[in-house]
Amino acid sequence: MTVYHFVGIKGAGMSALAQVLHDMDYQVQGSDVEKHFFTQLALEKLGIKVLPFDKDNIQPGMTIIAGNAFPDTHEEIQEAMELGLPIVRYHRFLGDFMQNFTSVAITGAHGKTSTTGLLAHVIKGAKPTSFLIGDGTGKGEKDAEYFVFEACEYRRHFLSYFPDYAIMTNIDFDHPDYFANVDDVFSAFQEMSWQVKKGIFACGDDEQLQKIQAKVPVVFYGFEEENDFRASNVVKSTEGTTFDVFVRNTYYETFSIPAYGDHNVLNSLAVIAICHYENIEAKTIQDQLHTFEGVKRRFSEKEAGEQIIIDDYAHHPTEIKATIDAARQKYPEREIVAVFQPHTFTRTQTFLNEFAESLNLADKVYLCEIFGSAREIHGKLTIQDLQDKIDDSSIICEEDTTSLKQHETGVIIFMGAGDIQKFQESYEKLLEV
Repeated sequence: MTVYHFVGIKGAGMSALAQVLHDMDYQVQGSDVEKHFFTQLALEKLGIKVLPFDKDNIQPGMTIIAGNAFPDTHEEIQEAMELGLPIVRYHRFLGDFMQNFTSVAITGAHGKTSTTGLLAHVIKGAKPTSFLIGDGTGKGEKDAEYFVFEACEYRRHFLSYFPDYAIMTNIDFDHPDYFANVDDVFSAFQEMSWQVKKGIFACGDDEQLQKIQAKVPVVFYGFEEENDFRASNVVKSTEGTTFDVFVRNTYYETFSIPAYGDHNVLNSLAVIAICHYENIEAKTIQDQLHTFEGVKRRFSEKEAGEQIIIDDYAHHPTEIKATIDAARQKYPEREIVAVFQPHTFTRTQTFLNEFAESLNLADKVYLCEIFGSAREIHGKLTIQDLQDKIDDSSIICEEDTTSLKQHETGVIIFMGAGDIQKFQESYEKLLEV
């Protein structure tokens, strides 16, 4: 039986795919750097072998799935080439794999992971479903009918996919190290649209997505009047959000979600629209929406004494605003404190003013040093450049997070896509003292 060996198994997508194949009774192992990543916990739990990189890991008879971050010159990929083994890049493998199911690709500049997690949770309430989420979570069902997966636009990787359906949450300028501007991002989504086989569910409130053309029906969802699926009479509380859904102006059902902020209503609406299209009963959708517990690193909360600590992946101004808005809905009486670590110098430079604008929505802001990518030239930009634009902001370091203690009943939101967790861990350790 083929052994699948993953080069870079701790990557979020790679780890999730390894879990899917393992659940479907394939033999799976992988290798990576020795540094600890949160994605490896699920692998360890399933007993999937995770080895340090070494060319001797590569043995005859294996199929190699190579992570996008590792070049062909990597020692394990070189060894596989010498042994004449099949080597498939992650996104190519996924593109072939999904052809066995009714596949749904979830893409967009923001909200991909949350929407993928939500759709997988709702659909599996009706039909056996395999899924792959960008937070490192994957599940394979042997008799799965559906395959729900996150499709990333970065470097146009999602052009390896020809899914039955696609959900497109929004188009926004991000990844400035690769995309030139929002038109370049749009062109990638437009190209992806031609590859969808049955239907696209796009947020009609997003002016870029309104321009999308396709060979299949495009169903629009959103708050605006002209959408095919519309959320109306939205009631926000500290417990969550309730809203009515109208399908082409006819009342369909009322739904309640234990989540906060307009972005979560839109994500839910996308899921409701596709389930309605696939004839899943409204009662099942209502029940499943209500029991969704969220995905990793998306508004993940814990209590620490009188404080609430939230961990969130927000690393773009649009996402920071959405996260702060959600915190205000849930905790209207409390002080909102943002602890933000910018991710990549290019993104920080490109959106310097927008970062300042969205962070200024918090009551107090702490900034961590910029988390640079190995691919970038740093230039002259420093964290002070961002600090200068944010009223009364402070710079915080991992070794000393004491200043956060003064916000006695505050909601402390740790945000970023780098290693912001180490600041949170350092602060939590301090609180145990």
